[in-house]
Amino acid sequence: MKRNIKIGLAALVVLACAEFVWLWGFCRFYVGPGEMAIITAKNGNPLEPGQILAREDQKGIREEPLGEGRHFLNPVFYEWEIVDVILVEPGKVAVITSKIGEKLEEGEFIAERGQKGIWRGVLGPGKYRMNPYGYNIEIVDAISIPIGYAGVITSLSGEQAPSGQFAGEKQKGVRQDVLQPGLYYVNPKEYKVDVLEIGINQVSLLGRSGGKVVTKARQLGTNEALNVLQSAVLEKQEAKRQDYFSKRSSSVQDQKFKTGRQVDFDAGRPLAEMAPAPLQEGEMNLIELVSFPSRDGFQISLDMTVEFELSPDSIAGIFRRYGDLPAVVDKIIMPQITSISRNKGSEYRAKDFIVGEGREKFQNDITVSLEQTLGAKGIKIYNALIRHVEVPDEIRAPIQQSSIAVEQDLTNKERQNTARKQAELNTELSLIQQRGEQVLQETEKLKAEIAADLGKQVAEIRAETLKKAAEIKKLTAAISADKVRVLGQAEASALQKVDGEKANGLMLKTTVFNDPVAYAQWRFADTLNPAMKLNIIHAGQGTLWTDLEKTGFAELGGAEQLQKK
Repeated sequence: MKRNIKIGLAALVVLACAEFVWLWGFCRFYVGPGEMAIITAKNGNPLEPGQILAREDQKGIREEPLGEGRHFLNPVFYEWEIVDVILVEPGKVAVITSKIGEKLEEGEFIAERGQKGIWRGVLGPGKYRMNPYGYNIEIVDAISIPIGYAGVITSLSGEQAPSGQFAGEKQKGVRQDVLQPGLYYVNPKEYKVDVLEIGINQVSLLGRSGGKVVTKARQLGTNEALNVLQSAVLEKQEAKRQDYFSKRSSSVQDQKFKTGRQVDFDAGRPLAEMAPAPLQEGEMNLIELVSFPSRDGFQISLDMTVEFELSPDSIAGIFRRYGDLPAVVDKIIMPQITSISRNKGSEYRAKDFIVGEGREKFQNDITVSLEQTLGAKGIKIYNALIRHVEVPDEIRAPIQQSSIAVEQDLTNKERQNTARKQAELNTELSLIQQRGEQVLQETEKLKAEIAADLGKQVAEIRAETLKKAAEIKKLTAAISADKVRVLGQAEASALQKVDGEKANGLMLKTTVFNDPVAYAQWRFADTLNPAMKLNIIHAGQGTLWTDLEKTGFAELGGAEQLQKK
């Protein structure tokens, strides 16, 4: 019996050791930091038709990965694969395309969670455990709108918005709300964001030498990561604009935007093949010729700069109607500039474009007309500045010579006026100098009179002061003498009264005693020191010194003590 028990215990120990070795040697696996484990079940119910990931009781790849840590699974029934988790870095988003879930409706491609397709929401920066066999993850840049720009949103999913209207919720089209400068986690499969310059931009027309559109240059911040994102956004926008340029260049006659090639619109052929001029950031080459006949039949060409503004409130509507900034300039601004310039220019003579007043009036007319026409389309015009006017030589030379002659005549007249004014100025300067000397003399005279009068007043005040001082001194002396007299009389009267009363007192005292000797004795006794002691010594037989022995004064110095007492 005991032997059977021992055998059983030994078998249990062997089984426990074998299980420990099996679990820790064959079933154990470890998922490190930043990793996940994809589990595949070898046994279970078969997958349903179209099913990709298996549930707990099914055979196949499990939907939920295992996270970081130590795990135990039987290798006979399971397989595992260690892969990295989905890492979305700052400034990035993850676009998820689900291979599992319910099917979308016909025509839809943006899915909600639990549906098959591109998820509407994106994953922001962080770590995510998502099974790569069930989900396709695409890491893209977030949208960073630079300062001075606005992001126009175009919804790519939903029903098409009515023509001429902004897209609402679950509608396809341009939305009215725009993105202000900042960082946004936007699904590029659901929304397209076009970055347009807001604020003041310029269109410069340089005649036959071409022109350019000058837009707002990007303002760099202190965050280098945001600068990189903004550069990426602007590069994508620039690529869209280059695509617009390439489409417009298919027809040379209709070309208005181009890089590095000039076009003669009169002949309809290239003037010269030239290398593109280097452009600064925020610039686009523009080729347009503003040329029109004047009222008197001469061909006029203009160099012009137009300052316009696209406000954030109207930028979405402008983009919906016309497109990006090159298209806005091409379809709206440039046709209006050329049309208004020709219409207004044909009302002026060639001479008016040379003479300053006519040229300024023409510039004001163009500015007002552009403000009215483009303002109704949401584009604000600030200035239309004419820098140069090209007039044919046959009319420009006579007008210039005439203008030079007129200016020369005006110059001569002005020189005569200047000489006359100079003579008048010299006369006035002489009069001013003479008047200055006269004023100086009068000033010296006034100063002497004022000084004499001031000295006189000072002397009079000093004499009056001395007189007053003498009078006061006289009064002071009289008061002092009267004071001495009164004090002497008072002292004499007081002395008389005090001494008289003392004499009267002595007389009364002597009268009372009726004997002068008695009064003197009383007076002597009255003035004695109350502390004085009297010793009566009776003299006996012998001498005074022998009698002193009885009194205690016989010692040396007794006589001095007696004398003191």
